[in-house]
Amino acid sequence: MPNKIAVKIRDIAPHEYDILDEFLYHAIYLPHGVKPLPRIIIYVSEIYIYAQDFGKQKGDHGVVAVYNDKIIGVAWTRIITAFGHVDNDTPELAISILPEYRGKGIGTKLMKKLFEVLGENGYKKTSLSVQKDNPAVGLYLKLGYEVVEDRIGGDYIMRYKV
Repeated sequence: MPNKIAVKIRDIAPHEYDILDEFLYHAIYLPHGVKPLPRIIIYVSEIYIYAQDFGKQKGDHGVVAVYNDKIIGVAWTRIITAFGHVDNDTPELAISILPEYRGKGIGTKLMKKLFEVLGENGYKKTSLSVQKDNPAVGLYLKLGYEVVEDRIGGDYIMRYKV
């Protein structure tokens, strides 16, 4: 598969919200060599808050990347008290790309489109939590996120001004 592929980025449709369970699993960062976690891990309340009842509350926005009629990536936000929470007005961003499609520029496209959607909906910033050793830190910095908290547990809370 070529390094860059042509994908279509569009808003997530309500009938597609159930895919968030699958993409939530793929959003869990595992360092190289770490055995995959059981899929049931996403139903732990601190994790499932990112997908449960999506579309029913303020701050629920999402975009998908489609390649050959298949959704291969999703970026979404929620205003939730979770790992990357900064305040009750800032949606927390989650992003997930199927493993075989990573490193092809899809994450950048998803996030830029989601920033547009957030701006159109009156949001001025978004936050996220990322483990310090996750290579995605570089992507977030490149896109304009800044570290607002360096947690002792091994992660950063980052914020982006839309």
